[in-house]
Amino acid sequence: MGSDSLPSTLTSTKPTPIPTNELDEEHDHDDSPSTAALLSFNTDSSSSSEPLSTSNNKPLFIVLILVTCISLSVASAFAYLFFSSRSPSSSSTTTASSATSPLPSVSHARPLTKLNRPKVILISSDGFRFGYQFKTPTPNIARLIANGTEAETGLIPVFPSLTFPNHYSIATGLYPAYHGIVNNHFLDPHSGDAFYMGAIDPKWWLGEPLWETVVKNGLNAATYFWPGTQVHKGPWNCPLNFCRHYNSSVPFEDRVDAVLSYFDLPSDEIPDFMTLYFEDPDHQGHKVGADDPQITEAVSRIDRMIGRLIFGLEQRGIFDDVTIIMVGDHGMVTTCDKKLIFLDDLAPWINVPDNWVISHTPLLAIMPPSGYSPSDVVAKMNQGLSSGKVENGRYLKVYLKEDLPSRLHYSASDRIPPIIGLLEEGFKVKQKRSKNKECGGSHGYDNEFFSMRSIFIGHGPQFARGRKIPSFENVQIYNLVTFILNIKGAPNNGSASFAKDVLLSAA
Repeated sequence: MGSDSLPSTLTSTKPTPIPTNELDEEHDHDDSPSTAALLSFNTDSSSSSEPLSTSNNKPLFIVLILVTCISLSVASAFAYLFFSSRSPSSSSTTTASSATSPLPSVSHARPLTKLNRPKVILISSDGFRFGYQFKTPTPNIARLIANGTEAETGLIPVFPSLTFPNHYSIATGLYPAYHGIVNNHFLDPHSGDAFYMGAIDPKWWLGEPLWETVVKNGLNAATYFWPGTQVHKGPWNCPLNFCRHYNSSVPFEDRVDAVLSYFDLPSDEIPDFMTLYFEDPDHQGHKVGADDPQITEAVSRIDRMIGRLIFGLEQRGIFDDVTIIMVGDHGMVTTCDKKLIFLDDLAPWINVPDNWVISHTPLLAIMPPSGYSPSDVVAKMNQGLSSGKVENGRYLKVYLKEDLPSRLHYSASDRIPPIIGLLEEGFKVKQKRSKNKECGGSHGYDNEFFSMRSIFIGHGPQFARGRKIPSFENVQIYNLVTFILNIKGAPNNGSASFAKDVLLSAA
């Protein structure tokens, strides 16, 4: 794929939008307490023709006094329960509960109170597998969830579930075959040039990312690390102070504070769209897998950064005006020494030399030289893998790219090598056998695996509070952002109706 134009079939083929769940209906609750009938006493003197005798008056008087005291006590108790149930006992109770409990849902977007137009902060926590938020207390993430909208069973990455393809799919609304970043590393089949994760030549980066779209619509954008933001194409030129070149040594706190500082600018200079990126917990996941205590600490650190952002917005009085969309790019699965497949073991059927292989694992991508039939290579590889004589061979299936399951959307680009191997969850491919056995973590597998899912949380004026929505693919986020900002987006693979299904209607 060598241009930004999309084939005519692209705009007509849309993923099915998520069903509209009426989870945020208003329910009327009767706030009035049930009426309790208190005993009433008639203290009027009767018109008896015969006065009571003195000897009978004293015991009756004592009984009346006792009954009256008891009745007053009962009335006081009911009054206390009535009023205490209608109002919080203290302001601190209200504050504490609001951080963890969803507020009553509404059917219309909440009006801005301080900012003059919508602002969106798109946050990526790399490798934040769905479920990590339950590994340790995450009060700040929980606050966003409780008072916002969450994909109940996670956000589905595009295939391959790798960092660069997914971050650029989130930014463009396009599958990798259409935006051009088909892997973290790949070759241009025409020039032979190699793409690597630091490449910023515009020829690699197709489609229109959100920062381009925002600027084209006359608004302001700022990016604090995101794959593709350093690329100069169109009106976006990665402006100084509003486009940070990736540097992993920058403390997370500094990144948050930089985004907060944008809100101290004059109102017409505040960026309308901002990105914020953290490497964790992907960094730890590759080293120790998905279940190590290091992951727990990394998740806690991310939660502290979310708390720092919330606190800074609250100090400025704009937290409820700002839209926060928190996502991850993919999940993570633990890999270990017994889950290895060696290409050299296929030698009795076919020799697959190292220089044919563009990437080994977890996406096996093979480009045989001219003179070799890709279909013959696939047939012989699968024959060996299914023979029972190749260790773990049954956990790898090799395809011509055009025969891959259509749900992967991974064939419509000549940057995708002709042969693709799909691994079962947690398995890895290596070229040669060695005595080195390693354990760690990986991603890039079939996006159908639940372990590859990440998170989606939306918090802001147009997100219903306490709402759960079904899982969806991350190509839908582009249209979500353009809808919130009320700008015209570029053609993409997302559904035009998705944002209307997920967001509250305008007031």
